[in-house]
Amino acid sequence: MRYAYFTEEVRASEALAAGSLMERAAFGVATIAIRLLQDSVGQVVGSKILILVGTGDNGGDALFAGANLAGRGAQVTALLMGNGAHAKGLAALRRTQSEIVVLGDLVDLTQFNLVIDGILGIGAKGGLREDAARIVESLSEESIILAVDLPSGVDADSGETPGAHVTADVTAVCGALKIANVVAPAAAAAGTSELIEIGLEFPANIARVEIWQGVDVRDSLPQLSSDLDKYRRGVVGVIAGSKEFPGAGALVCAGALAAGVGMVRYLGEASETVIGEHPEVVRATGRVQAWVLGSGLVDISLTGDVALAIASAQPIVIDAGALHLLPPGRKDCLITPHAGELANLLGVERDEIERRSLHFATLAAETFGVNVLLKGSTTLVVSPQRRMVANPTGTPRLATAGSGDVLAGVIGALAASGVPLFDAAVIGAWVHGLAGRLMRGSGASDIAAEIPRAIESLQWQAVRL
Repeated sequence: MRYAYFTEEVRASEALAAGSLMERAAFGVATIAIRLLQDSVGQVVGSKILILVGTGDNGGDALFAGANLAGRGAQVTALLMGNGAHAKGLAALRRTQSEIVVLGDLVDLTQFNLVIDGILGIGAKGGLREDAARIVESLSEESIILAVDLPSGVDADSGETPGAHVTADVTAVCGALKIANVVAPAAAAAGTSELIEIGLEFPANIARVEIWQGVDVRDSLPQLSSDLDKYRRGVVGVIAGSKEFPGAGALVCAGALAAGVGMVRYLGEASETVIGEHPEVVRATGRVQAWVLGSGLVDISLTGDVALAIASAQPIVIDAGALHLLPPGRKDCLITPHAGELANLLGVERDEIERRSLHFATLAAETFGVNVLLKGSTTLVVSPQRRMVANPTGTPRLATAGSGDVLAGVIGALAASGVPLFDAAVIGAWVHGLAGRLMRGSGASDIAAEIPRAIESLQWQAVRL
């Protein structure tokens, strides 16, 4: 398991840490910079590096890293973005005879192979100032951008981008992942986040965002035993699909079957399509251990099987057309909206949800008293108790019609097999994302087809994503 932390917790950990944190962080930044230069221009010697230096500790990390790189033969230029640069870091760079300039000096910003962003740190709020933004905008598109800790201008604690900001190719994360490294839209600006261990330790009972790894998913899956039958393996009830959108029901069932559920009971309006594509699906009422409700439904009301599912004691996944029937505070309930659907539930604009995804996912979980899976470029799973997970396996390939229907089916299958509903949501999103990376085609059916292979890969999956 990996974790991303809030600024307050990072500061507290830094205060208790022994030794020179800046020295370790700067060495890690320099190490990453060396690799990037070797990969891009073939060598460090003679490469041209620009350091954008703010007045905080990130600027100090960047200066010390620059001194290290200058000692290895790089041509380093430090652009001081304000008064009060880290004194010891600045002195270390001066000793290498590197060029040091200030705002207003004439510098060809397009000549550099690598730019190290040390303008703002985790305590900064708001976007870049106008002068800093102009510098960033003037950088060459050919330059590799390496951010220290997080891209300057993003909000460390929310993943929001409140104004002009750096867009990095790689972010050298010092000591611990921050929320901005893993939550959209800031995570996209961070590029690839690489963690530098500098000796920080955190208690287990603090607020943080979880990032599950393959081994965590593998160890949380239900284990198959020789005495299983279809009922012990799990039965999921599906009310999805309609005359207008019959494929939604078929895709939910496809996701559930691909995830290995023992039986699917289909109680929706698209039986002909569903049974035609999945003859193993049962069209009859009976024992159900979890429900999936809402995908592809139109103008439904709280009657019949829908009312039965909502009122049942079994875990329930509510998607799309059934979100307006959300029962606040219902135990074992998960809603799976995308940004537009959550905007409708909360009465805000869609772009607000996209800009402040973690804030609104948490608000929805607390407001309605249910688990929330907010689909997006970073899928988030949040509980009413503020347990927060950011899924690391997402891919733009999942942005296809019906993808969320498959996901709902996978989660329902896992819940029916006995996996706690919150964990089922996390596992479902993780496996669904991996299937999107593996799929050969481009449609939701192709995602469902890769779910078994994604699950099978977990026996060896222990990589960090």
